[in-house]
Amino acid sequence: MHNTTEPTRGRTANGENGLSLLELMASLFILVIAGGIVVGALIGMTKAQGTLSNRTEMHSSVRSATELMEQEIGQAGRVSTPGTVTLAAAIAVAGSQIVSVNSTAAGNSTSGMFVGEQFAVDAGANLETVTLTAVNSSQITANFTLAHSSGASVSARGGFSTGVVPPSVANGSTGTVLKIYGDINGDGKMVYVEYTCDTVGGNLYRNSMAYDTVNTSKPALGSSLVLLPNILANPGGAACFTYQTKTVAGSDYIVDVAVTLTAQTQSLDPQTGVYQQETKALLNVSPRNVFEVWELASLGLTNRIQPMPSSVTSLLP
Repeated sequence: MHNTTEPTRGRTANGENGLSLLELMASLFILVIAGGIVVGALIGMTKAQGTLSNRTEMHSSVRSATELMEQEIGQAGRVSTPGTVTLAAAIAVAGSQIVSVNSTAAGNSTSGMFVGEQFAVDAGANLETVTLTAVNSSQITANFTLAHSSGASVSARGGFSTGVVPPSVANGSTGTVLKIYGDINGDGKMVYVEYTCDTVGGNLYRNSMAYDTVNTSKPALGSSLVLLPNILANPGGAACFTYQTKTVAGSDYIVDVAVTLTAQTQSLDPQTGVYQQETKALLNVSPRNVFEVWELASLGLTNRIQPMPSSVTSLLP
C-alpha cells in the first residue's frame, strides 16, 4: 500500500516548530528595547555616582581645610618654650642681671624667647615676673627685684594679645589674609601662619614658618602651599575672614574669627554639565588664648599679656 502522508512544512526533525522571520525580528526588537533600558539605567547610575563622588570629594576637601583652620585659630596666641627652663646660676642681688639658663630642649637653651617677653621666675613667695631686655643663645637679661637660687623655674605664661593679628595693626589680617602666630601645634615651638584666600587664582593657601624666620626667607605662595583648590568668591561678596574685636586701653584683641569659603568641584557634574558649588561658614571660632588675655586686660592685669615679637612684625608685610 502506498503511504500518502507528507511531512508537515516548518516542523523540525524532533517535531518542534521553528521561528518565522517576522517572529525573529519582533524578538530582536524587544531585546534591543530591553537592552537599551538596561544600558540607560546603567549610564544614569554611573552619572549619579559621578555626581555623588564629585560632591563628596569637594565636601571632604572643604571640611578638612576648615577643621584645620578651626584648630589653629583656637591655638593662636599661645606662648611657650620648647622645653623646661631653669636658672643656671643664683641671683643674689636685685637689679638688671645677665643670667645663664638651662633648658631640657635640645640645642639653644633660650629658644622661643625674645626681647620684651614676660617670664615668671621662681615660685611661692619668690615668684616674680620679669621682662627680657636681651637674649642670646644661653643667657637672658632682665631686671630682677628678688633673689633666686640656681635651678629656679623660668616659664612663659599668659598669651599673645595679637595672636590673631588685628586688622588695626600695620600689615595685619584682612578679609582675604588671616595672620596668626603662637604655639599653634602645641609642641612648644612657636610658628607664624598665614591663610590667603585667593578667589581670583582659585586657591586657599596655608603658609607656615618659624616665628623668628628672617623676612627675606618668607616662603612665596605656590602650588605646594595650596590647602584648598577651586575656591570662588563668596555669595554677596562676603569676605573670607571677618573678625570680632574687643579694645582695652587702646589695644585690639580678636576674640572671634568667622571663616566663609565657597568651593566648586574639580570636574563637571556628569548629569548637569556644570560645576557643583558649596559654601561653608565657620562662625565664632574663638582663639582661646587671645580671649583669656583679653579677659586679663579687662581686669587690669598686664603681666601675662605678651607683646608681638619683632620677628613676627617683620613677617607681616
